[in-house]
Amino acid sequence: MQYEINLLRLMSALSFGSVAVALVSQYVFEMQPCAWCVFQRLLYILIGVCALGLTLASPTRARLKVGSVGICAVAITGVVSALYQEKVAANTFSCAQTFADQVMTKSGLDAAVPWLFGIYASCMDARVKLLGIEYAWWSLAMFGVLGMLALLALKKRLL
Repeated sequence: MQYEINLLRLMSALSFGSVAVALVSQYVFEMQPCAWCVFQRLLYILIGVCALGLTLASPTRARLKVGSVGICAVAITGVVSALYQEKVAANTFSCAQTFADQVMTKSGLDAAVPWLFGIYASCMDARVKLLGIEYAWWSLAMFGVLGMLALLALKKRLL
């Protein structure tokens, strides 16, 4: 079971690290986020909290299995949202009334925690590159890694 706990700790660190990189990009390099950007931050935080919670809450085989499935589902949601951001939203003038915009505004997170979930740019304006690769592709890759780590933890349990 220690193997799975270590994977969960890694998933938590990668998730919270991804949010930290996004915040540094926003506040140090003035790359303002769009609705899809902050929606993905929410997904990273969900994965990080779930993974960390599983390591702290007397993990059992059943909890690890259910948690790994949940993390994998959120990671798949992240892959889909990053792909949608890159292929559809980034080519539109506004993210208003998209799924991500509605989730963030109707949940009240954008108003309650604007430094983390505030939407300050359109999807087209938020289309920026890091090391020559657009942020959405970096995010898609990280969600893919998190999903694979969750599958590894799950596979260990299924064997």
